[in-house]
Amino acid sequence: MNHVVVAGAGLAGVRSVEALRAHGFGGTITLLGDEPHRPYDRPPLSKAVLLGEIDSTVVDSDLDAMGVDFRPGVAAKGLRPGVVETTEGELAYDGLVIATGAAPIRLRGEGPQHVLRTIDDALALRALLREGVRVAVVGAGWIGAEVATAARRAGCEVTVVEAAAHPLAAALGPVGAHTAPWYAQAGIDLRTAAVVAAVDHGGLTLADGSAVEADVVVTGIGVRPAVDWLAGSGVELDDGVVTDEHLRTALPGVVAAGDCAAWWSRRYGRRLRVEHWDTALGAPDVAVATLLGEGAGEGAVYDPVPYFWSEQFGHMVQYAGHHDGARLVGRGDPAGTRWSVCWLNDDDTLAAVLAVNRPRDLVQGRRLIEGGQRLDVDRLADPAVALRDCTAI
Repeated sequence: MNHVVVAGAGLAGVRSVEALRAHGFGGTITLLGDEPHRPYDRPPLSKAVLLGEIDSTVVDSDLDAMGVDFRPGVAAKGLRPGVVETTEGELAYDGLVIATGAAPIRLRGEGPQHVLRTIDDALALRALLREGVRVAVVGAGWIGAEVATAARRAGCEVTVVEAAAHPLAAALGPVGAHTAPWYAQAGIDLRTAAVVAAVDHGGLTLADGSAVEADVVVTGIGVRPAVDWLAGSGVELDDGVVTDEHLRTALPGVVAAGDCAAWWSRRYGRRLRVEHWDTALGAPDVAVATLLGEGAGEGAVYDPVPYFWSEQFGHMVQYAGHHDGARLVGRGDPAGTRWSVCWLNDDDTLAAVLAVNRPRDLVQGRRLIEGGQRLDVDRLADPAVALRDCTAI
């Protein structure tokens, strides 16, 4: 293998480049990035950047020292075996890492709407967040809550419109309802079970015919994997790039990592696609090991406990695991400032943990998920007992 192309210059892309060199690959590396910027971190965009605390989140990685042919402003637009079609012509490869991430979903309507995915998005939105500006945020998920936090801190009049019955319904199910009071406490008008029909000049039109007047509209209703360019390539697509547990795709010499990869998880017995920083940080090492054919036997396996955090309304919210179908056990009073929720599998092992201002629960819970120990449910429900001490005898 002489030439590896990495399509996508986000965190997963730059970590793939670093992993290639760390694993001893001495050939040519070409890194394609559809933005004009050097690789940067995305989580601070909705936090420190939007709050005005920093202006740049560039990743500390010396591409020149690693001998990387970095091509900013060049996007992959098609693929056939051995060749990536780009906006600046064809590029032959021996190995390919797909790390093109995801793109935000936009709403219908002719009015202006902002999304938050790039550093340019964050800086443009930040410039509009001023005292008295009316801001309508569509979506009370992770990003919507963080945008609302920043807008309110800037002195804006904020309305959050959510189609579900409560915030974070898709991510946390009924547990998300415990975050609804945070909006009122922050002075934000939260409107749930409200569907947006269109973004108009001057605000939103809702499905019931009512209107939300706004100077700025921010759409935060999720993202879709940026994989349209792979249609007809031989790479299997199903809510992202389908890979096995080694991050190998259906096309020889091609692996995928980051937001666009839907990998098979042995731990959870299903396919997962996780749009979080931790995935972009950890997956590239396995993807590169697979690409280079390393490892005795079956090779490197990617099977993490997914992890995510959010800073909203003065709360540090952390989540680890995957909880589909698991049963709930609460730890502490959600009306207070420090509480957790655990999701248990049928065998009383821990499937997932949500910690609000309880970082030790998150750290210890993540280890319990990795270890697969059975838990004592009665002890688990007592917030005074450390999670690590809740294992069944």
